[in-house]
Parts: sequence; structure tokens; C-alpha cells
Amino acid sequence: MAFEIPEINFFVVAPVIIAASTAMLLMLVELFAPNFIKKWAAWISFLGLGIALIFSISAWFNPGATFTPLGGPPMLVADNFATFFNIIFILTGMLTVLISFDFLHWTGLDRPEYYMLMLLSITGMMLMGMSNDLILTFLALELLSIPLYIMAGLAWPRPESEESAMKYFLLGAFSSAIFVFGIALLYGATGTTALPEIVATIEQASPLALAGAAFLLVGFGFKVAAVPFQMWTPDVYEGAPTSVTAFMSVGAKVGGFAAMLRILLIALPDLGTIWVPAIAVLSALTLIIGNVTAITQQNIKRLLGYSSIAHAGFILIAVAASANSSSGLSAALFYMFAYLFTNLGAFAVVIAMEHKIGEGVLLEDYKGLAKEYPWLAIAMTLFMLSLAGVPPTIGFAAKFYVFRAAVEAQLVWLAIIGVITSVVSAFYYLRVVYYMFMFDGEVEVMRRPALVTAMVITAVVVFLFGILPAWGWSFAAEAVFQSVQSLAALGG
Repeated sequence: MAFEIPEINFFVVAPVIIAASTAMLLMLVELFAPNFIKKWAAWISFLGLGIALIFSISAWFNPGATFTPLGGPPMLVADNFATFFNIIFILTGMLTVLISFDFLHWTGLDRPEYYMLMLLSITGMMLMGMSNDLILTFLALELLSIPLYIMAGLAWPRPESEESAMKYFLLGAFSSAIFVFGIALLYGATGTTALPEIVATIEQASPLALAGAAFLLVGFGFKVAAVPFQMWTPDVYEGAPTSVTAFMSVGAKVGGFAAMLRILLIALPDLGTIWVPAIAVLSALTLIIGNVTAITQQNIKRLLGYSSIAHAGFILIAVAASANSSSGLSAALFYMFAYLFTNLGAFAVVIAMEHKIGEGVLLEDYKGLAKEYPWLAIAMTLFMLSLAGVPPTIGFAAKFYVFRAAVEAQLVWLAIIGVITSVVSAFYYLRVVYYMFMFDGEVEVMRRPALVTAMVITAVVVFLFGILPAWGWSFAAEAVFQSVQSLAALGG
């Protein structure tokens, strides 16, 4: 029997190949290169991600399918939806390199495997957004998650770091098993794992299909830290090294939403009457519990952990609205773009304050920051206002677009809950500002060029897109529009 090679478009899959190849290069560097070359691991990672970013931007203008099996739909689709997320993941990685470089040296955690694991996780994130098949989605999910399990425990022998890694691993393995079971049930209901074929063969009332969709939502709920699957988040965020916490708070969450949106809107639109109410309820619970619980936190990393849970609730509003609103999907994409810069900027300040591993992370430690380092306090204020959704920041624009999409989708009650919980969130975000500006105290911070560069970039984007949100919105809307066109051309 003749062997035929599947059609592969290497140009559009280049960002994935470059990220994985850079990770392999770092592995070889660690094994064989002299020590003075190993010290360049961070900048090798940054360069690799920069090249991947260039290819991702190029793919924006040349969307297409890649890795197409013979006689079947493409397993990977590099449409503009995927490219939008690839750009988010690559920017997350590049900013993480900037905030990690000095932090790892400062805290004694400069281990060579850090950047290799980060690049492998980014590879999984990109595959999550590009996947057009449930099997590939699962493989991408594991490639995203397994490096993060290890990275969470890099601060060993610190007990908190080991505990966070173990909790993340055990609960992650449990959620992966549930996700695989959901795939099996959907395969039993449709006879295929390809997303375009699932939508063509699924029966709305099929018990197997409904159960499969429910199990998939549980798996995604864990990955995006939605209530009631959020139990791991504050403990893992607190125990993991802060640079790892920053990376996973954006990358893992956005990766989960990328796959969730593609599966729900491409494979399961006919089950919208079932999953939209479920997503709406999850969103409401996530908003309420995430914001209310954050009020009592005294550790800034735990506070941002519960904040991350709450922001998953806002994105879930857009996910629920996307089934019945043309702007719902665009709102979700824009919100994740805003969350990238706002959250990483806030964590950059936290890293500057954490002069020793596990120290400088209490709210009390921020007393007097405005007097000693006013530029740092102003940056943190900007990020806190953006997380709270106060103008003129990108966070305000993101929440406005989400609430507008919810109203268009007849989910007014969910928008009202979002507005009320936004007011609640202002209390604990502004409390950080209160400690910085209203008290005196001695503060020690880490001032390094790479870290300061990350703060400046994120602060400029948060402020600039807050004043001119139409730039980011047009980017997100174009991603959705062109993706619909390219899927139609591919027969998806």
C-alpha cells in the first residue's frame, strides 16, 4: 500500500515550529554548551519568540489550513482567530521573559529548564487555538499543562512551591481525565473527532452528545479557573514563583478560552440552547465568588488569584453572548487582549516588590511605595484601575464591550451581575492604591532594565488603548470576520 504524505502548509504553522524548535535548542544548549552561552538562554527565548511573532503577523494576511489528512478536514487551521491568539501567547511569552530575567537571578531560581518549559507550554497554547480536532485539542492541552506543573514547583525545596505543583498536577490530571471522557462521549455520539464533522452529524437531543459537551465544559472550567472548578487557583498562584504565576495567569487561561470558543462555536452551535445557560450560570457564580472572596485577601498574589477567577467570569459573559450576538466573540477576544497587558503589568510590579522569594507580597508591604518610588506606585495604580474597569484604561473598554454584547444577546441579568461585581472589585483593587499612597513605610524594590521595560510597555498599552480602544476592537472584530470567511472557504 502506497504511503501518501498529508498536505502541510509550513508557512502558517511556522510560529508553532519556531517555538518548539527554540525549546529544543535550549535543551541542547543546556546539555552541551559552555556556561557563558547558557547565560543567554533568556535572550535566545526572546529572539525565538520575536521571530515567531513576525511569522504570526505574516499569517494574519495569509490565513489557511495546515496538516490536512487525506480525505478529511484540516486538523490545524491557521485562520485569523488562531493568529489573534498566537500573537497573544507570543507576547505573553516575551513579556514573561522580561519580567523573569532579573527575578530569577535575584531570587536564586535561575534554572536553565525554565525557558525551555515556558516555550513548550506556549507551543501547546498555540495549538489549542489552531486545533480543528478534539484529539489534537487534548494533546495541546497536555502540552500546555505539563510544563506548567513543573514550573510551579521550580522554587523547591520551598514547601509552598512543592505544594502548589502537586495540587496543580493532581487536579489537572483529574480534569484531563474528565476532558478525555467528554471527547469519548462526543465520538460515540457522532463517530468523529473533527470539529466540522461533529457539527454536521450531531443530534441536538442525543444524551451522549449532551453528556460529552458537559464533560468538556468541566475540563475547560478547570483550565480557565471558573467556579466551581477554581479551588486550585489561589494556592497555586501563591506557592509558585511569581514569574510563573504571571505566565500561567494569562497563558493557561487564554489557551483554555481559545479552545473553548472554537469547540462551542464550530462543533457545538446546535447545542447552544443547552450550553449558553450553563455558561451564563458559571459566569455568574465565578463573578460573585471570585470578587467577594478577593475582599478578604492580604497576600497580593492570592488577591490577584481571585481576581483572575473573577476575570474568567467576565470573559464567560462574552462566551455566553457569542452564540446570539455578533459582537460577543469579538468582545471575548478584546477582553483577553486587555487582560494580557493589565495582568502582566500588575505582576511586574509585584515582582519588583518581591526582593526575596516569598517576601514583599503582603498588602502591608506596599505601604509607603508612593513616597519612595512614585513611578512604580503610579504604574500599579494604572493596572489596578484597569482591572477594576475604571476609565481611561483598556480594562474599562473591555468591560464595556462585554456588557454591550451581553445586552445584545438578551443576557441583561448577567450584565447587571457583571456591573455590580465590578463595583465590588473596586474595593480590593483600590485598597492596594490606598496602602501605597496613604501610609509611610520602608520599601525595597528590584530595579532592573528588563523589568522596567516590561512595566513601561504594559503601562503604555493599558493607557493608550484605554484612550483609543477602537484600535484593539477593530483588530478583534477583523479576526472574527476573516476567520468566518476562511472557514467557509475551507468547508468548515
